[in-house]
Amino acid sequence: MDFSWTPEQHQLYDNALAFARDRLEPCVQKKVGFRQCFLACGEFGLLGLCAPESYGGVGLGALDTARTFEAVGRGCTDSGLVFAAAAHLFACVMPIVEFATEELKQQVVPKLCSGEFVGANAITEDVSGSDAFAMHTAVEKDGDDYIITGSKSYVTNGPFADILVTYGTLNPAHGHMGIVGLVIPTVTAGVTVGAPFEKLGLKGAPISSVYYERCRVPAGARLGRESQGSSVFTRSMHWERACLFGMYLGVMDRQLEQVVAYLKQRRQFGKPLSKQQVLAHRAADMKLRLESARLLLYRACWKIDCGEDATQEIAMSKIATSEAAVQSALDAVQLHGGNGVMEEMGIAQMLRDAVPSTIFSGTSEIQRNLIARGLGL
Repeated sequence: MDFSWTPEQHQLYDNALAFARDRLEPCVQKKVGFRQCFLACGEFGLLGLCAPESYGGVGLGALDTARTFEAVGRGCTDSGLVFAAAAHLFACVMPIVEFATEELKQQVVPKLCSGEFVGANAITEDVSGSDAFAMHTAVEKDGDDYIITGSKSYVTNGPFADILVTYGTLNPAHGHMGIVGLVIPTVTAGVTVGAPFEKLGLKGAPISSVYYERCRVPAGARLGRESQGSSVFTRSMHWERACLFGMYLGVMDRQLEQVVAYLKQRRQFGKPLSKQQVLAHRAADMKLRLESARLLLYRACWKIDCGEDATQEIAMSKIATSEAAVQSALDAVQLHGGNGVMEEMGIAQMLRDAVPSTIFSGTSEIQRNLIARGLGL
């Protein structure tokens, strides 16, 4: 693994940081609508970073994609919006790019990359949770069509989605081999989108339930083979767990900058807080967590780009980054004292946005299971 960056990669990072600060952040501060923000992301290229250029994407690898999200996470204070863009790309665009028919790719991927279409991933159900493939949503074949009936919960971008990558059970007796993935436009008869959820953090990411009542789609809407749905989803999670968490590296970078500036400026007992060793060491621990997580994440993305199996590396980077984000946010609150719980400082929001990171895209417990399995346990 080469730890140097080319001038082009430095320029990509700088452009993404400038986009987040100069274009996206003003939209956030002015409370511009979700669709308008999404179109801005599409215009910059964020929604198609790792999609092929032939379909309107940028054609980057996993490492450059993750580092671009790192820059955007650093420059934009609405982590929910950045999360929504990442979920759109990794859990909707990429499964279509890698598993859909050529006709379907041509129809939807350019519009997803531009932000004209908002994409969502619908797999989680209230009854299944982390046991994702124990779903009750049923798919039946009817001639050349599929008919899907059931409901999905926690669908990121659901309230605004135009395209739903949906998973259902075609043959329950076959377990995970009986799962099929389908691309379903929300305008399809039988699709109903529920009301947006209120949640602890990532408030800029709209989330809802989606309901399917004998929703009919053609065979051309299928992703991969009929028995390949679980593989399609697993592959999308490799993209998401590796690259999305670049966003949290950027947030922790911004957070640490804020902490260091505050410790230098704030005085107590006749000297700056930065001269209180116990506080300086806490900031040092934040830096240690950030750089450790960054190395693990970059290595996982590098292995993806090399075409190697990165399951363990992705799981380790996901745990390290998400748990670092939570602990460092707690430290940032403590180091700011009473100011840390005041909304105008933005520290409390960072904590709320960090908490879900240990849950979505596979809980920390699921990631430890993957690591243990790789150890032969």
